[in-house]
Amino acid sequence: MDCFCCSTKLPSSPSSSILNQRASSSPVGGRFSKKVLRPGLLSSPHSEPFIQLNDRLNPFAYQRRSSNFSLRTYKGPIYAEAKKQAWDLGRFLSTLYFFNGPPSPAKFFEFLIEKLSGPTPSEPEKAMETSGIVLVAGATGGVGRRVVDILRKKGLPVRVLVRNEEKARKMLGPDIDLIVGDITKESTLVPEYFKGVRKVINAVSVIVGPKEGDTPDRAKYSQGIKFFEPEIKGDSPEMVEYIGMKNLINAVKEGVGLRTGKLIYGFEGGLSRELPWGALDDVVMGGVSESTFQVDPTGGENGGPTGVFKGVVSTANNGGFTSIRTRNFSVPEDVSAYDGLELRLKGDGRRYKLIVRTSNDWDTVGYTASFDTVDSQWQSIQLPFSSLRPIFRARTVLDAPPFDPSKILSLQLMFSKFEYDGKLNPTFAEGAFQLPVSSIRAYIKDPITPRFVHVSSAGVTRPERPGLDLSKQPPAVRLNKELGFILTFKLKGEDLIRESGVPYAIVRPCALTEEPAGADLIFDQGDNITGKVSREEIARICIAALESPYACDKTFEVKSVIPFSEPFTVDPENPPPEKDYNLYFKTLKDGITGKEMLEQSPVPL
Repeated sequence: MDCFCCSTKLPSSPSSSILNQRASSSPVGGRFSKKVLRPGLLSSPHSEPFIQLNDRLNPFAYQRRSSNFSLRTYKGPIYAEAKKQAWDLGRFLSTLYFFNGPPSPAKFFEFLIEKLSGPTPSEPEKAMETSGIVLVAGATGGVGRRVVDILRKKGLPVRVLVRNEEKARKMLGPDIDLIVGDITKESTLVPEYFKGVRKVINAVSVIVGPKEGDTPDRAKYSQGIKFFEPEIKGDSPEMVEYIGMKNLINAVKEGVGLRTGKLIYGFEGGLSRELPWGALDDVVMGGVSESTFQVDPTGGENGGPTGVFKGVVSTANNGGFTSIRTRNFSVPEDVSAYDGLELRLKGDGRRYKLIVRTSNDWDTVGYTASFDTVDSQWQSIQLPFSSLRPIFRARTVLDAPPFDPSKILSLQLMFSKFEYDGKLNPTFAEGAFQLPVSSIRAYIKDPITPRFVHVSSAGVTRPERPGLDLSKQPPAVRLNKELGFILTFKLKGEDLIRESGVPYAIVRPCALTEEPAGADLIFDQGDNITGKVSREEIARICIAALESPYACDKTFEVKSVIPFSEPFTVDPENPPPEKDYNLYFKTLKDGITGKEMLEQSPVPL
């Protein structure tokens, strides 16, 4: 049962007409019962501070309580009905005040009346929308515009990042979803522009052109086979390939997500993130269960700190749940780049609930998932967003909006006798419980696929490689210094991606041509091959990499088997079949970039 709390609160000096009534707590309804109030009821309560953070756990915290639950009360006792236990009004008011501030009685009766309504039948929840936008940076370049065209033909949502809006709309169509920005200028990459972006293909590259000049559409440079004396046009390699890469990663990282997830609460390694947890127990509906949240500085899995949700639960007075809930976050937590929430905890063999709210309202739908724990064992519990049920006061809400992971405003952990829609928790038992929770994080589900695919260049590790015969290398390798250290900064940009934590794939094409896709390919690693490859082929490889776990966190070179001296053509009436690029991705290995060769002898070509 989710807690039945009123959305606004009792006054500090409530009239007897308000306090003479409270509702019983059946999960499927209830009735009003009279309560006899004795003099002294409104005297000052003696109660411990409501929330306890960073205090060492007291192993004897609950030893003073008998099986009859002698709880803290006002000096003037509240006499319960027969077979009922004394209700702690002070703790009730403290609970409301902690979460909602100074009280007011306006909706108190509304809360009580609504609690009497029966449950509604449950139905399958609405599926959560998980599709996201693919951002194409460098969308007006030779590879970029082909990527856009293929993505749109596949019906995938595309957004492009370009510097020249007029050029982009003329080339890609007037209806293209675009961002006007320059990766070399961080101020132009406004975070709001990237909302909804879940994957990135980066085809931005420093502009190199023939010294003798080129046509307006860069025909000389684009053909990619005949050699022209080159020079840098526009921004330097350092600005585009390194600083620009840093700016682009920072702009999209929040949207595309990190391989290791996003810490929302807890303690991991040297990181910690604490939240304002407070107890929210069945005292709000007349019960006597009681819980707390504390931080144990040495109770974690490896002797470090951990949070502990602990308490004593009782079904007296028709109660039966304890929980801890955070105050509403001042800024919504956006975890839309991820697939679910993962709890690292030490179980006790019981079933608990995680409740996530996306509204600032107090008494509102909580997106809820139950989870089972293993006794005396640290474990990771993964709760996919798609498994969260919209629950309001222990009943499934059939017309609730889909869960929005970009707007998390509070979290709640609960141990309850009740599940949903009148069902009971099969692991429930009255008495003391303790659940250490070291972290709550958003996670990316396995198998993880690349979220950032980058088009780099073969040869980036070769300019400084010992013993390399430069006469056998492509012009960019021989002219690296004269071209503003273009390959050096491309390699530095690659390193930024590898170090970012974003799942990636780095594609290093050999010399790019305007030939059609379809030739047989060679994938290699270690940065040793030379040759040519079609821009169309590279565009297809980039898109395929987005969906392949075999390409994740890999760096590789690509060329076709066709030599420079032979043009490659296809029959438009009988084009070659599309390739299954997974067959190539499966051959790739982790950790091979060619940088390892900088301190070794080169591999013969």
